[in-house]
Amino acid sequence: MRLAADVPKELAGKRAVVTGGSRGIGAAIVQHFLDAGASVVTSARSATEDTPSAATFVKADLSTRDGVREFADAALETLGGVDIVVNNAGGCRAFQSALDIENDWQYTMDINFLAAVRLNSALVPAMRESGGGAIVHVSSIATISSYPMILHYAAAKSALETYSKGLAAQLAPEGIRVVAVSLGNVMTPGADEAREKIVDYLGAESEEWADEIPLGRLGQPQDIAEAVGFLASPRAAWITGSSLVIDGGKIAAL
Repeated sequence: MRLAADVPKELAGKRAVVTGGSRGIGAAIVQHFLDAGASVVTSARSATEDTPSAATFVKADLSTRDGVREFADAALETLGGVDIVVNNAGGCRAFQSALDIENDWQYTMDINFLAAVRLNSALVPAMRESGGGAIVHVSSIATISSYPMILHYAAAKSALETYSKGLAAQLAPEGIRVVAVSLGNVMTPGADEAREKIVDYLGAESEEWADEIPLGRLGQPQDIAEAVGFLASPRAAWITGSSLVIDGGKIAAL
């Protein structure tokens, strides 16, 4: 992990909005942006001890229309505009049969897909006023290789990636880049809980997750933050409409 002093200040003066930034991957992205010189507003249902203190935290439920609107308004009021948006909020609460549609499908679509659609719609006008910017969608390799009990999550992330490509084509002439990152197994509190639930659902005693990864380890939040930091930076000025797989080589090895 690089020290803050070692991170180039390539985002100095930039205004960034990051959802799901209270812990794990989101908190790592927020801290990376802060270290790179950006001003950051982030959100979650509640802050944690891992939420970077230098960011402005807004409590918000982004699975609802009102929650997204209130967060967008607060971010614009705080920052005065926006240059970077990272739609990181996501996950699923239930691990279930793909036929159990009443349990968790709507929430999973709302938080993983529609939250990004709604937030982008609210913030893109400000990005146009700024003359351009970058939007990063945090997706998952579940879209490629999905466990049946998280099919609702995989479907929502698949919708997010399709939307991301189409939005990139629409906004490119205005200087707004749109990219996605498709993540494998990363060590975060939320992912640890999910892995335990998957093992329980399968009725297994344990699952050697790292054995499936050619690089031999689970990802760290900083691995993702470094990639997102690059994609949001001027160094990625000719990258849009694509999805970067960050999974330690798992999909390539299938």
